[in-house]
Amino acid sequence: MTTNEEAKQALQGDIMTVGELAEFLQLHPSMQLHPSTIYRQLRRGKLPAFKVGSDWGFSREAIGRLVQLETR
Repeated sequence: MTTNEEAKQALQGDIMTVGELAEFLQLHPSMQLHPSTIYRQLRRGKLPAFKVGSDWGFSREAIGRLVQLETR
């Protein structure tokens, strides 16, 4: 279930798919990291995400905050 804020962000193009998130996080096959890593992190509850139908969505802003916290 999405919140009004998530729906608003989706309309503004602020939502990423799993593939876009992998690219954003610069996951690369040569590092043995790929979109399946994202699904693993989702199962562990390590990523801020929401479902849109059967697909996952990620707020660019929330992921940006997470990356900042991880790099401190």
